[in-house]
Parts: sequence; C-alpha cells; structure tokens
Amino acid sequence: MEYALEKPQRNIQSIEVGGQLLLALLRNGGQMLLRDLAHEAGMPPGKAHPYLVSFGNLGLVQQDDVTGQYELGPLALQLGLASLRRLNPLKEAEADVKALAAKTGQGIFISIWGNLGPTVVRLEESNYPIHVSIRNGTVMSLANTATGQIFSAFMPLKLIEKMMLDDLPRLAGGASVTHETVKKFEQSLIDVRRRGLARVVGHPIPGVNALSAPVFDHNGNIVLAITAMGITGVFDPAWKGDMATALRACAGNISARLGYTSTAGKSDRLKP
Repeated sequence: MEYALEKPQRNIQSIEVGGQLLLALLRNGGQMLLRDLAHEAGMPPGKAHPYLVSFGNLGLVQQDDVTGQYELGPLALQLGLASLRRLNPLKEAEADVKALAAKTGQGIFISIWGNLGPTVVRLEESNYPIHVSIRNGTVMSLANTATGQIFSAFMPLKLIEKMMLDDLPRLAGGASVTHETVKKFEQSLIDVRRRGLARVVGHPIPGVNALSAPVFDHNGNIVLAITAMGITGVFDPAWKGDMATALRACAGNISARLGYTSTAGKSDRLKP
C-alpha cells in the first residue's frame, strides 16, 4: 500500500522573522530601545524598524513618545486575554498528571475547591497497592491532608476560615482547639507557602505519605491542587527528593500555561 507524502505547508518567512521581535519583547517583559530589541531578535536595527512600524499600526507593539522605547501593545494584551479565557485548568492538567503517574508509578490526583472543600476530580492509580479509599468526589480535610493544606495556604482566608476552624479539631485529635493549635497550624501554612508544597508522612493514614502542589491561574489564584500519594518504602516524601521535584515541575508547567508568572503572596493569618 502506498501512502501519499504530506506536503510541507507554505509559510511566510517575513512574518516568522518579524515575530522574533515580539518574542524578544515577551522575554524581556518591559520596554526596550530599538537597538536592544533588534539585537535580542538577531537582526540589525534598520531591518527591525519597518516590522515595528507595521506591528505598531496593528496594535501589537507601541512606542513611548518620550523615551522612544518599544513594548507590547493593546492588541497583544487582548490576544493574550482571549487565549487565557478559553483555557480550562482541569483539561490543561490531565495530560501532565497522567505523565507524572506513569513516570513515578505513584498515585496522582487532581483536586478543585468545591462547595464542601477540596474535592478530588481526577485520579491516576498507583502501581503499588494502597489501602486508601480515595475516588472522584472525595472531599479532603483542610487540616489533616496535604491537599487540604495547599488550599488552606493559598485560598483567600475569608472564604475558608470558618470551614478551616471547624476542621482543626481533627488536627488536635478531637480535642478542643486552642490558641496554640491555631498558631501551630498557621505556622505550617507559612511553611507551605515558602516551599510551594505540603506534605504528610504516615498521617492521618499510617504507612501512607503524600505531597501536594498548587496550580495557579494568570491572576495568581489557586485553581487546582495536584497530589502524589504512596506507601512508605516506595514513596520518597523528602522536600528535595525526586518525587517532590517532579511534582513541583508538573504544577509549575501547568501554571505557566495558565498564564501564571509570579508568586502569589498570601499574608492572611488564621485568627484564634
């Protein structure tokens, strides 16, 4: 059987050449002089200028009247926002989570914030037997699980404070929640924000460890948590271990595709 060879698609080289100027502005993230912009794009200033005039007419770039520096224009912003609006965080994460599960052999699941708290919506099973009842729809404890701690650390406090305080008795083993309990949990959330990861080791389920990482959107809001879970002996919970490194990279890559570019600073603290 003979197969027709796929014909190479026709391109317009000048558009690809001029596009290097847009990419240079994007990488720089600020205003640039013509000479610096041309150098970054790998062309002489005289060649770069006509492209910039055309891009300016379209609104893809704009020039400061005082300094003469160039930056991305209003059309570039509109195109970026249109692209962000069509993104579905869960859909963006699915392939990455499957790849992470295949690479590590560990159970990986995605959680979103639901009406009752962090809720599992996608689950990739571990290669190792784990006697834990987690399925789609499972709601995770805010205080007692790595997934819950991620949401506790990065969700706006005013939205979750009551639910969080109601959940703290689990952390206290069913005892009354004291000021000291709240302060200890509050400090753990500061550590979560600093590391960008939450961890539980053999708790609340003996012999089972978990690490969880946040996924942010272009506004710096947490939209997902990705959690890796496995049994002691085959799951490395070290902060700088292979599992933690792979999980951070997975969540970071998804966040980047959702337009996240800077660390979200959450300074809210629990009140006793």
